Amino acid sequence: MRRLLCLLFLVFALPASATGLLENRPSSSLGSINNSADFLPVREAFQLSLVESTPQSIKLQFVATEGYYLYRHRFQFRADPADVVLGAAKLPDGQKKHDEYFGDVEVYHGILDVELPRTDQRAFTLIVTYQGCADKGLCYPPETERLSIGGIDGSGTPTTVYPWSWRELALFFLAGLGLTFTPCVLPMLPILSGVVLRGQVGGWRGFNLSLAYVLPMAACFALLGALMGLFGAQLNLQARLQSAWVLVPFAMFFAVFALAMFGVFELKLPHAISSRLDRIAGRTKGGSLWGAAVLGVVSSLLVSPCVSAPLAGALLYISASGDALGGGLKLFMLGLGMGAPLLLVATGGAAWLPKSGPWLVYVKNAIGVLLLGLAVGLLSRVLPGQVTLLLIGLLAGGVGLFMGALEFVYKPPRQRLGQLLGMFLLFYALACWYGAFSGQTDPLNPIGQPRIVANSGPAQNTSAWQTVSTPADLDRALADARASGTPLLLDWYADWCISCKVIEHEVLDDPVVIERLKGYRLIRFDITASNAEQRALLDRYQLFGPPALMFFGKDGVERADVRVIGEINARDFAERVARANDQI
Repeated sequence: MRRLLCLLFLVFALPASATGLLENRPSSSLGSINNSADFLPVREAFQLSLVESTPQSIKLQFVATEGYYLYRHRFQFRADPADVVLGAAKLPDGQKKHDEYFGDVEVYHGILDVELPRTDQRAFTLIVTYQGCADKGLCYPPETERLSIGGIDGSGTPTTVYPWSWRELALFFLAGLGLTFTPCVLPMLPILSGVVLRGQVGGWRGFNLSLAYVLPMAACFALLGALMGLFGAQLNLQARLQSAWVLVPFAMFFAVFALAMFGVFELKLPHAISSRLDRIAGRTKGGSLWGAAVLGVVSSLLVSPCVSAPLAGALLYISASGDALGGGLKLFMLGLGMGAPLLLVATGGAAWLPKSGPWLVYVKNAIGVLLLGLAVGLLSRVLPGQVTLLLIGLLAGGVGLFMGALEFVYKPPRQRLGQLLGMFLLFYALACWYGAFSGQTDPLNPIGQPRIVANSGPAQNTSAWQTVSTPADLDRALADARASGTPLLLDWYADWCISCKVIEHEVLDDPVVIERLKGYRLIRFDITASNAEQRALLDRYQLFGPPALMFFGKDGVERADVRVIGEINARDFAERVARANDQI
């Protein structure tokens, strides 16, 4: 009760100015970045795959990594040879994004499905052009990929490629293994092994009996996964996940599942169904392969409360993938992971398993916290960044309080270590709340400098900047600066780069920055065309795209430690210029 009162006090003690948070748009400025390693290569940030090619249509899937997004208006689809006719691409509505320089645009986070109507059955090469950016303020040049589309034979057999990886299957196996170590499942292993094995532990007989139990159980999970994947594919649910009308209910589902993990209530089948399944299980004799298989099927339907909440969350995730085969395989691996400890028990390795104890409750609570984190992650796509930061702080503060952050009584050393972690989480929660009310949006840097607003007066004279667009012109400018002993600042710019506009108007026009850049030769490389020459230049300097700001000393050598990649505010950039001046 004391922990709950402390949590309620922290919630209601939030300043009344929270009402103004909903009126602010999330800031794209997350501070300075000076290392290309902070960003993924374009084809890792945005993964394109061919899902299906039928006589009627071609289905593509884009997967934008967390923290990256794609522009709706930058997609282009062409065929080679050009006489192969493609219909207009069917793109779902994207997430609305307003920018003060570019106006209203639509972007896609996460998974995006695209359908291209097809009338020509010949084989051809599909040329796909797309462009995206990172939330941290880096815009990638337009990227083009070529996909081979096979011809359709007389039988109309489609060519299908499924968008799942062995890494995902391994993660689902590990998740199933982790679900075994919950207070509702692990203590049942000795009882379950006694029912299934009937004392036949060890050797091939025990292994075969346990396998006969585990495989049907995993097969039932696989059937659920395939149905949910098919359900999601038919409704194109992953495209609808860009809408708040879908994201908010999904987040609420995850929150409800988290409450189930915390023991507020139990998720289970209706009593009429569960009682009949109990009777079937009671009449089934163990010790035979057929009996073990029946028990495996029944147990998958009588899933325990500790497993049902994460399982329901996994089903929601699979329904968003739209992949029936992938969904079935993923939940099959989940079932195998849950059955792996039973196989260990059957072969005589029960001594290797950890014993039951209070630590199982911590595992269950940890799963609940992860589900709440997923709910906040979904809501972050539709809520302003400041509100998301408040929710993250609320979650961290709640965890910190339940770890005993404010319980100042004597505790054993292990509990004191948990209390120390709880105090850290509580401090982090306060930092998130302070940052939210200060206009911050980055959970990794909740107490950062607020973004500097552009000067309301007329823009500074830009005649000092020399714009070049070819590698030869840039090399000439660098050589001239080196010959005259003049330091040089190189600004990578493109018309399609929103963050470049922010830096141009709000950073490079700042009076303090202008003052500290006196004596520099100012060169702006315009990479708007994004041709092969310009892309080769990006590779030469190990850049993914604009914006980037590079300092060159009087000797013509770049000062790499003060390089800026991505968006930065005026105050931090002025400090970066001062550091560069100390080295020149």
